[in-house]
Amino acid sequence: MKIENWLRSTERRTENGEHINIKHINILTITLEKYKEQQEQDVELLDDSGCKLVVHNDDYHTFDYVIKALVDICRHTYEQAEQCTIMIHYTGKCIVKTGGYEELLPMHTALLNKQLTSEIIQ
Repeated sequence: MKIENWLRSTERRTENGEHINIKHINILTITLEKYKEQQEQDVELLDDSGCKLVVHNDDYHTFDYVIKALVDICRHTYEQAEQCTIMIHYTGKCIVKTGGYEELLPMHTALLNKQLTSEIIQ
């Protein structure tokens, strides 16, 4: 079937005499429903794992101190911790871990206990 015939076969007139395409409306409705479902799923995922643990720069702690804390607390490799520490130093902060709030809270608390400035954001 040619596209023209398909379009004609699905056209209807409203009470006002306007042309509407039933197929397009149905496809749009299905697409919008899928979009809404995906948005709801995305919100659920964000609630579960959309948090970020951010460490801020300070003028007190050495690179080695921060690297060791990230390795010990956030379970980074040495290289990851070193890169994060460089980012913290030059940009003022770095997202060092992502995950659920419940997962990040103990790490945040441990970083605070080591006198490092951190926060959990969504």
